[in-house]
Amino acid sequence: MPNSQLTNYNFMSTPQLLLRRSINVKVIVTPRWKEEAQQQLQAQINQIDSQLQQLEMQGQRMISEIQRQSLQPPGPQVTQQIENIQIQVNQKKSELLEQKNQSLQQLQQVQVLDLEQEVNQGQIDGTFTIELGENLIQKMQVEILLRDGVVEEIRGDI
Repeated sequence: MPNSQLTNYNFMSTPQLLLRRSINVKVIVTPRWKEEAQQQLQAQINQIDSQLQQLEMQGQRMISEIQRQSLQPPGPQVTQQIENIQIQVNQKKSELLEQKNQSLQQLQQVQVLDLEQEVNQGQIDGTFTIELGENLIQKMQVEILLRDGVVEEIRGDI
C-alpha cells in the first residue's frame, strides 16, 4: 500500500453572516410594459366598480329585509339598525372610492411615462453574506433593472 501524504489545509475562514436585504426593482418603460401596466390598473378599477355595485345591492337587500320583518311604522331600534347599515355601506364605499381614485391616478401616471424611463416597480427580499471588513451600507444598496421582465442590470455590491 503506497504511503499517502496528508496535506494540512487551513480550513479556518473569516467569520461570515448571512443577512437579508430588500432589493429595489426598477423597470425600463417599454410599450409592452406600459400596455401591461395599463391593463392591470384598468382591471383593478373594473373590480372596484363591481365591488361598489355589490356593496350597494347588499346594503339595499339588508335594509329591505329589516323593513319587511319590522312593524310599520318602524320603531327606533329598526331605524337605528337601518342607519347603522347605511353608515357601514358608506364607510366601505368611501374606502373603495379612495382605492379607485388611487388606481385612476396611477393609470394617468403610467400613460404619461416616457419610453426608456426607469421607474420603481417595488422591492423583493434577498439574502447575502458579509464578512469582516466589508461595507454593510454598500452591500445593502442593490437594485435590479428589468426590461419586459428580463434582468438587464444588477446594480450594487452583490
